[in-house]
Amino acid sequence: MKMSNETLGGDFILVGFSDQPQLEKILFVVVLISYLLTLVGNTAIILVSSLDPMLHTPMYYFLTNLSFVDLCFTTSIVPQLLWNLHGPDKTITPIGCAIQLYVSLALGSTECVLLAVMAYDRYAAVCRPLHYVTVMHPRLCQSLAGVAWLSGVGNTLIQGTITLRLPLCGNRKIYHFICEVPAMIKLACVDIHANEVQLFMASLVLLLLPLALILVSYGYIAQAVMRIRSVQAWRKALGTCGSHLLVVSLFYGTITAVYIQPNSSYAHSQGKFITLLYTVVTPTLNPLIYTLRNKDVKGALKRLVGKY
Repeated sequence: MKMSNETLGGDFILVGFSDQPQLEKILFVVVLISYLLTLVGNTAIILVSSLDPMLHTPMYYFLTNLSFVDLCFTTSIVPQLLWNLHGPDKTITPIGCAIQLYVSLALGSTECVLLAVMAYDRYAAVCRPLHYVTVMHPRLCQSLAGVAWLSGVGNTLIQGTITLRLPLCGNRKIYHFICEVPAMIKLACVDIHANEVQLFMASLVLLLLPLALILVSYGYIAQAVMRIRSVQAWRKALGTCGSHLLVVSLFYGTITAVYIQPNSSYAHSQGKFITLLYTVVTPTLNPLIYTLRNKDVKGALKRLVGKY
């Protein structure tokens, strides 16, 4: 995984929101509060799911993985973002930029696949309730989680390495607040059409394919729910899937706008704010969505607080 000599030549400048200095002060406070809530919320879900025996189920096993991904994902981005928003220094070292690129891309790709895995888990719970324990046995759950993590690592090794090997010809200004592939490839002083095609193909596999699997799973879930005559069972099914569907909508609704059309005028003009949503806001909302809408998690929190 060699970086080009030009990539190692000097610090990068993350322009970010520097053209709006008044907005930077507001964003600093918002991002800091969001980050603290992300740390507290996702750590709480990991601890509760691990310590409460009643939550040792496939659903909460995958939710623990999602919370861990969100914790690491936002931590790979937010500290540098806060540093840049707080003062005039907007630089990041080449090594720091490479680490941020590799780690954030790996974790973002992992989350895409993990959300599809969670949709399959919800399909098994709603459509095959009598065989759920047999279908979602621990070995399968571990294998599915492993596929999600390996997909993320494989994607970042390919895309990250290709991006960092592009010649820059002295161009070190990144018009973004993060070392992200769509922003980094714009620094190259060579024709990047092949890179954009490669990015688009990778996005099809790791964004649209999992999204298609999610939609198919919820198509079957919708059919099963429509056949349910019990109002209580209907509400339980919708409550089980509602949180995950909301998380999917938030995450995919923002990330696809950046990665499916990385060179469009829409992504160029508003890409920073869209990226801010899926890197900062979504990891903050995920634990709130799963706890506020989930009686099991709220009950486990009460038992844990009462115990200690």
